[in-house]
Amino acid sequence: MTWFLLCVGLLLVGYFVYGAFVEKVFGINAKRQTPAFAQTDGVDYVPMSKGKVYLIQLLNIAGVGPIFGPILGALYGPAAMLWIVIGCIFAGAVHDYFSGMLSVRNGGQSVPNLAGKYLGKSAKHFMNVFATILLLLVGVVFISAPAGLLGKLTGLSVSLFVGIIFVYYLIATIVPVDKIIGRLYPFFGALLLFMSVGLTVALIVSSEHSLLPGVEASDFLTNLNPNDMPLWPALFITIACGAVSGFHATQSPLMARCMENETNGRFVFYGAMIGEGIIALIWCAIALSFFGGVEGLATGMAGNPANVVYEASTGLLGAVGGFMAVLGVIILPITSGDTAFRSARLILAEFFNMPQTQLPKRLMLAIPLFVLGGILTQVDFGVIWRYFGVANQATAVLMLWTASAYLLRHNKLHWICTIPAMFMTSVVVTFLLNSATLGAGLPMTISTVVGVLVAFAVATLLVIKIKGKSVELAEEA
Repeated sequence: MTWFLLCVGLLLVGYFVYGAFVEKVFGINAKRQTPAFAQTDGVDYVPMSKGKVYLIQLLNIAGVGPIFGPILGALYGPAAMLWIVIGCIFAGAVHDYFSGMLSVRNGGQSVPNLAGKYLGKSAKHFMNVFATILLLLVGVVFISAPAGLLGKLTGLSVSLFVGIIFVYYLIATIVPVDKIIGRLYPFFGALLLFMSVGLTVALIVSSEHSLLPGVEASDFLTNLNPNDMPLWPALFITIACGAVSGFHATQSPLMARCMENETNGRFVFYGAMIGEGIIALIWCAIALSFFGGVEGLATGMAGNPANVVYEASTGLLGAVGGFMAVLGVIILPITSGDTAFRSARLILAEFFNMPQTQLPKRLMLAIPLFVLGGILTQVDFGVIWRYFGVANQATAVLMLWTASAYLLRHNKLHWICTIPAMFMTSVVVTFLLNSATLGAGLPMTISTVVGVLVAFAVATLLVIKIKGKSVELAEEA
């Protein structure tokens, strides 16, 4: 239990210490009018309170990623928890803060437009396509996962629940943000926090299970995977949403359009990521503890992390409590899937310069997205998840480089974004070069060397490009 509490404590310290440092580097302006007031339209730009925006942001970013990812990552042992802590503080929360605050500073624009402004038009066009594909994959993943759990709970057809969730997604995607998301999601966010704390307390007081039994300090630096899977770079792809996730860059602008003051940014964006990191730690610890270690976890999981969610929830909280816990896990992806489609609609609206105040125009963009999503639900879930993982981290890489470029252009401490951008670039390039199923299948050593060289090359080119030309920044003063 000591190790778990230490990890949670480090995340909280990270919020108050490093989060404050990141905020200072960015340089907030409490007197600057936010897009929620400057561009109020009653649909997507709607002022909301600090607490409400935080809970919505937490639900938007916390799909099945901070649950399924850490459960899969737990197969590597406590090293997964170490990455959650370090990745969350120095990469994920920084990524989320800049994706949100840069959107605030640029009229609530989505990540493709931000990438285009700070990295160039090529980055914008690439990100428009890439972000839309990622959001479609997210939407599909966050339909299949909850539909499968609902089918397991009720015994009814999974296809039935897929249809029901699709209908809900369409409604939530096109109605004003304060009608469903603004009213229900703060309650769901509170339920999520209650569920996570409840499972942790149940595990601590359990007479049958111990929290992280037999874990020693050396285990945090050791790969304990029972299937001899390499820790580098797979762990950093597997645990995405609990440490660093590009999907969050597509979600932060939603709340950037609703935030009332720039002073709320650290709590809303950096803080929500810290909250997600704690949720990820909880599920990683549950996975390692409930099944007695990585070998028991591999057996209990049987290839599907949903089995861990169901068994651990019902085993720790009983039938009724377990049902409520699983229901909370079901709510998570649903409340991220609808905002994924909403974000895709807004990205397309910016691309086609199509105002979204009128319902027919919202439907014109939303319906084709749902048709494509419906087609993708017919693809094997495992295949979709693998592509989602890589696309997710690649999006995070581009967002981190965008933030680094912004800081460089303003002569601010860019290393807080450049270092995590370089690390994640190495991860993604190495994974793609080494993977036999998604990439080139090259040897690990060659893949790693190339990945590191690419990261340094991008950083060097970015510094040379930005330092070598002057940029008009009056609109951001």
